[in-house]
Amino acid sequence: MNYLAHMFLSGDDDEVLLGNFIGDYVKGHNFRNYSEKVRKGIILHRNIDMFTDNNTIVRASKSRFKEIYGKYSGILIDIIYDHFLALKWSNFTSKSLYEFVIHAHNTLKSYHHIMPDEVKAFVPAFINNDWLNTYKSIEGIEIVLDKMSKRTSLPDETKFAIKVFRDEYDYIEEEFLAYFPTLMDFVTKKFGIEFSDTGNSVSKAI
Repeated sequence: MNYLAHMFLSGDDDEVLLGNFIGDYVKGHNFRNYSEKVRKGIILHRNIDMFTDNNTIVRASKSRFKEIYGKYSGILIDIIYDHFLALKWSNFTSKSLYEFVIHAHNTLKSYHHIMPDEVKAFVPAFINNDWLNTYKSIEGIEIVLDKMSKRTSLPDETKFAIKVFRDEYDYIEEEFLAYFPTLMDFVTKKFGIEFSDTGNSVSKAI
């Protein structure tokens, strides 16, 4: 999953959210250098990725892009699933996305001093460019993919990705809505993560 999903799946604890946010940048046993709750967030991040990588619904979503993106199709789906999470936000919580993003930004600012250097370097732009809200539009996804293809090893095939995304939009949305509640259930049962004000909203998404 991508940044928005990882942060949402942290529940209401700021240190867990921080750990989940920096999870990709803390390798091996280096998580032991952090507080207990940040460690929990890092381990949570790793488990979310493992659960997602092994899920048959997610694999079906990836297969739509595999012809061109190959092993990078998972990165593509992580970003696209954040798009649907942003759009379907009210299915999973009564807290507004606007509220959540402000709180997430404030949390990142508060803990900036303990982040890995690589994360410290991009967080100001991440906040100033409001990346968590960028995923709400297809145009935003296109901008993100285009920038990533220039800065990372992601294939420079944004036009292909966006065409497939538009053509298969409804199917991928259905896959996301079938998958995400199972992921929420997984983190609740394994890590005790609670989602405030969800009520019966998760059942509406299935």
